[in-house]
Amino acid sequence: MHNQKTRRHLLAGLVASAAAALFPFAAQADYNPKLLRIGYQKSASTLVLIKSQGTLEKQLAPKGIEVKWVEFPAGPQLLEGLNVGSIDFGYVGEAPPIVAQAAGAEFYYVGYELPAPKAEAILVPKDSPIKSVAELKGKRVALNKGSNVHYLLAKALEKNGVKYSEITPSFLAPADARAAFEKGAVDAWVIWDPFTAAAEKQIGARVLVNGEGIVNNHQFYLAEREFAAKRPDVVKLLLDESNKQAQWVEKNIKAAAAQLAPIQGLPVEVLELSLSRYPAGTHPITEAVLGEQQKIADVFNELKIIPKAIKTRDAQVPKP
Repeated sequence: MHNQKTRRHLLAGLVASAAAALFPFAAQADYNPKLLRIGYQKSASTLVLIKSQGTLEKQLAPKGIEVKWVEFPAGPQLLEGLNVGSIDFGYVGEAPPIVAQAAGAEFYYVGYELPAPKAEAILVPKDSPIKSVAELKGKRVALNKGSNVHYLLAKALEKNGVKYSEITPSFLAPADARAAFEKGAVDAWVIWDPFTAAAEKQIGARVLVNGEGIVNNHQFYLAEREFAAKRPDVVKLLLDESNKQAQWVEKNIKAAAAQLAPIQGLPVEVLELSLSRYPAGTHPITEAVLGEQQKIADVFNELKIIPKAIKTRDAQVPKP
């Protein structure tokens, strides 16, 4: 029991403080040329490493720019922070920008990473009788609403002949979902790394299916529109630094996991598994990638996850 409580404490620490992060900075909605506010999740290893090393602070200090880091438990909450003006820049999975754009958030896609379909999965308990996605019909499934795994679930069900309306979604943030999963309050859990790797390694959770052959699971860099328009130099610096860090992580997974372990509150072996599922590299936004985003937007509109149809290309940085 003690070990179980300790694991939950670690996971809770990994996804701390959305509400506290969102509102103290809401009054700072106006563009400030001397302040860069970065929204991040502790599961975003590249940004976490950059934050811990103080790399951006050193590069931006000569420009007279202060860096403020604002933590969120998941992408949808981070995008809400962008929507209310509490951050200028963020890194999220492929689905949250769709939800945020439908809610009227003013942002641009400024960069993306290569697909990481293995880095998200539908999990079931190790002793679960469920052996296929088709058997999720009539079952309760935990997930973070509006996140990348929401799309994975929808597409996995569709591929296996199950209507989304035939499962019961239980919308929970990662720490709460892990607790519900361990207690048996849900039958399955759709989640991303490093939470997936932690559940596999710590409680023997079984991967029913990951995103391979179903979804891309792109990760995106987003910037508030005014900030992106007025500080393209800072956006470029951010993307360049993220690219360098990601390349280093891919070549030094063991060292990166050792650095991240005390920050993310997870064992080194969990982080090694998690990091191995993300390909390195930050790239400029392309028409093809926004086309993939449009497919997600169309599915979300059809399922009424978003209130209206959107065009993802409306969130593309205008060409000069």
